[in-house]
Amino acid sequence: MQVYPWLQAGLTAFNTQLKAQQVAHAYLVGLDAGYGGEVFALNLAKAALCNQLSASGACGFCKACQLMEANNHPDFYQIEADGAQIKVDQIRGLCQKLTSTAQQGGRRVAVILNCERLNQAAANALPKTLEEPSKDSVLVLQANSPSRLMATISSRCQRLQVQLPSRADVKHWLTEQLNTTDDYSWCLPVVGGPLAIAAAIESGRYQSLLSYRKAWIQSLSSKQLCASLQTVNEKQVSDAIKVLYLVLHRKLLKDQTMEPMVRSSVATFAAKIMQQEIRLSVMPTINVLGLFEGIMLEYNQIMDG
Repeated sequence: MQVYPWLQAGLTAFNTQLKAQQVAHAYLVGLDAGYGGEVFALNLAKAALCNQLSASGACGFCKACQLMEANNHPDFYQIEADGAQIKVDQIRGLCQKLTSTAQQGGRRVAVILNCERLNQAAANALPKTLEEPSKDSVLVLQANSPSRLMATISSRCQRLQVQLPSRADVKHWLTEQLNTTDDYSWCLPVVGGPLAIAAAIESGRYQSLLSYRKAWIQSLSSKQLCASLQTVNEKQVSDAIKVLYLVLHRKLLKDQTMEPMVRSSVATFAAKIMQQEIRLSVMPTINVLGLFEGIMLEYNQIMDG
């Protein structure tokens, strides 16, 4: 399993705890999958089960590591959302398994991926196991959005901090991985991490982001919504609005001739744009064309004074 450079310090800190026999019973990994949150959580599990832990983590060669590689370790449990949620029966079943004796004679380790997807009943079923863990059990909770977790869960877990890579680090990593001199890192705030950027390039999503950027720049310059933005659908609207925010942010940074009052209004407008994007997720239907025309109208009013 690949270890990304920005994850290594966190893994080393965990390895140090393992070697010192100072392992906590529960860890919270508040790291988005786009930055390797799931990979990080699974590497912690591999290290916790490894019989010959090395300085860099799991050895990869012992019986436990071989079982993990084959997805067949009897003392490892992985929980993911069943549909949109992690359900109470999944958590109850996991808690029961963690009370049994380890078949390999070591630890029992469980990983819950995207744990913010715990539904209310599942979230209520977990704190007792966190509060009164079974002997030699380790529970790793990975969350893309840790702020959405109940305090009764997050407060019972030790945090493992990961220093996120800077934009320059992301650019360097992508340059090496993709063997290119193109700078893809500009869309980092839109897609949420270097791994997500790589996936967006492969899927074709990145080309759409580029087209949105070009279209918004053209629209703001001409003060008219360009034709390509008039065909954006509900599934694409979130990406298009996030790109607009980046275009506005760049305009604030680059345009030194902008009057202070106009600059303040554009900054407020950009923040409002992102608030609108957050609300889109709970809206049953979206009139995309109407939304974009309203955005252009408000922007033109700001720029015209």
